[in-house]
Amino acid sequence: MKNPKLPREFLDGLKAIAPLFLGVASFAIAYGLLARKAGLSLLSLTLMSVLVFAGAAQFVALSLLISGSSFLLILLITFVINSRYFLMGASLGPYTRRWNVKWQSILSFLLSDESYAMTISYFTKNAPSKYYQLGVSLGLYVEWAAFSIVGGLLGSFLGDPQTWGLDFALPATFIVILMPMIKTWQNAIVCIITGVFSIVGFTFLPTKWYIPFAAVSGTIVGGVLEIWKRK
Repeated sequence: MKNPKLPREFLDGLKAIAPLFLGVASFAIAYGLLARKAGLSLLSLTLMSVLVFAGAAQFVALSLLISGSSFLLILLITFVINSRYFLMGASLGPYTRRWNVKWQSILSFLLSDESYAMTISYFTKNAPSKYYQLGVSLGLYVEWAAFSIVGGLLGSFLGDPQTWGLDFALPATFIVILMPMIKTWQNAIVCIITGVFSIVGFTFLPTKWYIPFAAVSGTIVGGVLEIWKRK
């Protein structure tokens, strides 16, 4: 009896995230350390990573827990932060609309900033493959959960993750992914304007509203530039 082989696209997806390994691992360890500082047990912080799987939102939720914020406020703010995934999902829609609901549901749950960047870059150059997206997304998901546990086990040994620079590891990695995708002047303008809007929003808007504000603003600018380019 022959052993079933994994689809080649799935293995390609796993290989594609290899350069992200250190960044994701560092960020996950930082989360685990902060979670223990917030008073979460190893089981609780692991369940948050497994069931929520939203790095930035998890960090914010922990900060709010430490400050004594209400559960309702934590839900509201994490929803605002994660609202950017509506835009990511919409941009993937033209490539994934023909896939069945089961696949769309699984891949939607596993969607992250990094898996989106890797997937949309691949889809614009190759035939869309659900197995490629699954390889990228599942690999990141397993790594995030595993190193969250490592951070939780390390507990107080490493102290504040910010003193080690671990909290910046994943954003830096994401910047490295993003830069090669800026190939036209329209792409550059959208990135610059979105960055400006994020700074303005961070300065004047409460809590984390600057994230969806900058994302929506950048999307509008990109749409206007695309219409202008076609005309």
